[in-house]
Formats: sequence, C-alpha cells, structure tokens
Amino acid sequence: MFKKIIWATDGSEAADRALTYAKSLAAADGAKLLAVHSIEHLGGPGSRGAYPADLEEDEHQAKIKQQVAEIGSNAEFKVVVGGVSSAAHALADAAKEEGADLIVVGTRGHTAFGGLLVGSVTQRLLHISPCPVLAVPPT
Repeated sequence: MFKKIIWATDGSEAADRALTYAKSLAAADGAKLLAVHSIEHLGGPGSRGAYPADLEEDEHQAKIKQQVAEIGSNAEFKVVVGGVSSAAHALADAAKEEGADLIVVGTRGHTAFGGLLVGSVTQRLLHISPCPVLAVPPT
C-alpha cells in the first residue's frame, strides 16, 4: 500500500512514539522510510544571520541520525529548513518532492481548541499535506 513513508520528527518524545508506527507500516509494506526534520530559524526580514530556534538542535539531529542508522538501509534522513512557524509547510513540501504516500507525526496532546490557540505543526500539516497524515496521540 505504501512505497514511501515520511516520519516527521523534531527529536521529541512525541516524535519517538510516531516512529514506532512509521517503522511498523514501512516494514509491513516494504516501504522506504524517510525521517524528515525541520529546522526553524529565528531572524527577521533583512537579517544577515539566522539562529536555530531550538538551542538543542545539534543534539536532536544526532539522536535522529542514530535512530535512522538503527533502522538500516531502508531509511534515510533529510533536513529541511524553514522560518519560524513554517515547519508544517517544509514537511508538506518535502512530502510532495519525495512522492510520499504517508506522513507519520506525533502530537503533543493539545485539544483541537488548544491547537488553534497555540498553533501546532501537526494541526497545520493535516490541512496542507499532499498525502494522508497519521497523527499519533500521546499514550
């Protein structure tokens, strides 16, 4: 059913929960698993330098690379770059470019109303994704 599955990850526990589902679905269908990590940068219009919004960015990438290595040759790692609050768009663009059949992403447990108030990558991704999105809730 699936040929290419994107696991959207920010290195969080929520993303780790989603990885379990992404690996299972990929294994069941012999699909390629692509771990996509979006880096958001701080910086306003005309700024000459942008700083990562996440101070632990290097640690998150190292963790994700290790997780991908443990999966094996059927998995790859891709970093996409966007501005603040554009991670959902960067992930949707990656899904389109890669021809993904599914995006698997974790949620942080916000209610639908809370997601509207505070903004949510998953919430936005559900509306703009070019393919189905599996949103894995907290346990």
